[in-house]
Amino acid sequence: MYVAVKGGEAAILATHDLVAEARRGDPAVPEISVAQIREQQALACARVMNEGSLYDIDLAALALKQSQGDVIEAAFLMRAYRTTLPRFGSSEPVDTATMAIRRRVSATYKDLPGGQVLGPTYDYTHRLFDFALMDGAPAAEPRTAPVALDATMPRVPDILGAEGLMEPEMPPEGDPRPFDLTRDPVSFPAGRDVRLQSMARGDEGFLLGLGYSVQRGYGHSHPFVGEIRVGEVSVEFVPEELGFAVDLGDVTLTECQMVNQFQGSKDVPPQFTRGYGLVFGHAERKAMSMSLVDRALKCREFGEAAVYPAQQDEFVLYHADNVEAAGFVEHLKLPHYVDFQGELELIRRIHKEREERLARQNEDLPEAAE
Repeated sequence: MYVAVKGGEAAILATHDLVAEARRGDPAVPEISVAQIREQQALACARVMNEGSLYDIDLAALALKQSQGDVIEAAFLMRAYRTTLPRFGSSEPVDTATMAIRRRVSATYKDLPGGQVLGPTYDYTHRLFDFALMDGAPAAEPRTAPVALDATMPRVPDILGAEGLMEPEMPPEGDPRPFDLTRDPVSFPAGRDVRLQSMARGDEGFLLGLGYSVQRGYGHSHPFVGEIRVGEVSVEFVPEELGFAVDLGDVTLTECQMVNQFQGSKDVPPQFTRGYGLVFGHAERKAMSMSLVDRALKCREFGEAAVYPAQQDEFVLYHADNVEAAGFVEHLKLPHYVDFQGELELIRRIHKEREERLARQNEDLPEAAE
């Protein structure tokens, strides 16, 4: 319940103290460290990095600690901090074909060139509580592979493309610089670079729901996971004063290539179409959802009508941003006294006029009966 509080600034400062107390919890329980969150809650950190548009796992862990695990609040912290950072330029495009693979699976080829690499995944675990974790039991030693991974792991769309069976991925004419939605307003219809940027930092749950919708009949989609790969990719930057690429380090990425129903015409032989998702960290569900919606948003390119929500770029892009959505919803908690009093007076006046009208009608009834 809400309690009327007087004091203004003093009351607000008091809430800061209460937040700090709630964040800390029982002082008898050891405080969780940022390093622990970074190392043991890496999937949550990946979500914060994606929705916060900033690759920094330490800051993501700090944001989660500061926000008591509220992912949207943590993403808000990341975005706010991101706006204070200087921008030196843009990195070179990363090459996921050279990714140092930690996990790589395909639902389209059993005998995938380079092999399937299950890696760390919950896909094959039993959804049963492991109560040993409550006692802090040490983790089992991981098993090592009997042989090293293949040095070459071609991407499935590239394999299909070599046969002419996959929609080609061609840069726009002139290969222009990608749009930057953090600096420029979005207009519609939005280009694919805008759509992918927006979804990469969009709310995972929202995109998951849209991706689910296109499979349930709201988009005519029956996709196949061509490939999901998780691993480290080198990021390079070309300083103007040097004129050649400098390796800045590695980032962990998840890439999903979704293979969808084929299209064709009298001029183009039948080809599978693709959906694409690329996100920070280990975030397969986000990458898969993104690739499903990416294909749905390409409907106009294939002459398909944009009928369902996931096929309408304005609906998807405007509503995928959870920081803006949270702000718009949560602003309802702020004082709206004047607006409400105006509506309150209006409904009171309507009630009064209605009662007066009914009273006059009742007075006229006896006369009509006579």
